[in-house]
Amino acid sequence: MQKIEAIIRTGKVDDVKHALEAIGKVSLTLTDVKGRGQQKGLKRQWRGSEYILDIIPKTKIEVVVPDGDVDAVVTAICKAARTGQIGDGKIFVIPVGKTIRVRTGEEGDAVL
Repeated sequence: MQKIEAIIRTGKVDDVKHALEAIGKVSLTLTDVKGRGQQKGLKRQWRGSEYILDIIPKTKIEVVVPDGDVDAVVTAICKAARTGQIGDGKIFVIPVGKTIRVRTGEEGDAVL
């Protein structure tokens, strides 16, 4: 099993969610996060003064999938989240050692 963490633009969450549903992946976790990368911030104006917002709000999507589904999920997220502009986000694929359903104690792929 693999955990896929995607940090994307908040405005692309619905597109990514629908793309994942289209390939049969409906379970996910969303977290509002803030950070910075190569984008290095956004210039904004407020009351005539310019300032740089260097910690940018994003959304982190977490999905745990069997090893064989990783490429399809990563491709779906990339296609749905891409705008072609700097700041589209990052995807991380992390091995998962064990999964357990709390309600039943069931373990393994059946939990997904």
